Amino acid sequence: MKVNEMLKMNKEGWEKSAERFFGRTALPEYGPFSLTENHLNLFGDISGKSVLDIGCGSGHSLEYMANNGAKELWGLDLSTNQIETANKLLSNQQVNVNLFESPMEENPGIPGSYFDIVYSIYALGWTVDLKQTLSNIYSYLKPGGIFIFSWEHPIHDRVTYEQSSFNFNKSYNIEGPEYNEAWHNNVVIHHRKLSTYINTLIESGFIIEKVIDDVVLPDTPTENPSKWYSTQKAQLVPATFIIKVSKSR
Repeated sequence: MKVNEMLKMNKEGWEKSAERFFGRTALPEYGPFSLTENHLNLFGDISGKSVLDIGCGSGHSLEYMANNGAKELWGLDLSTNQIETANKLLSNQQVNVNLFESPMEENPGIPGSYFDIVYSIYALGWTVDLKQTLSNIYSYLKPGGIFIFSWEHPIHDRVTYEQSSFNFNKSYNIEGPEYNEAWHNNVVIHHRKLSTYINTLIESGFIIEKVIDDVVLPDTPTENPSKWYSTQKAQLVPATFIIKVSKSR
């Protein structure tokens, strides 16, 4: 399947499903069973910073940035539905807001060497061209700027609950585009090893500062271990990973 075909399929999937994700997995949260920004403080002091959200969704992470003093809010998302919702959510903010409906693989008019912070909360893994997307992000950052992203840990969907036990049903080592089971095979997501994310970041010029895949379990376990994100599964493999990198000065 060609890049344009995958982007078209994923956009159609998001337009149909966007509403059920409004406000979910947004800062200060990084993802299921993960430490939060309140604990990690990866961004540091946000006040007065210009920020760009890659895969901004419904705009709730940008709202968090505004509430913590960011001076400019920029974002892009593939989905018309998401961008419209984010614009409504952020319409009363007293800072400059610029949102673009665009694939992250393309630059829709975002300025270069401009941002103090670029981030992506549970969205970067949707890219169909990781190298191009990271190259874009690198170009958006000021020298010394930081990029932080979270995504589903690539080992997570290799493990499924079947016949009262957890089993590896796919190879972790084989990378490439796959129809996503959690979306009933209506979207395509690339499976990439964790090392692929790290090495592509390095090849793009970034300096690795932090890699986190710690698991935080709730006091009450999930009732159904076959759920996509269950505490029983999180006891075995992490659901989320977070990486912080910087652009050299």
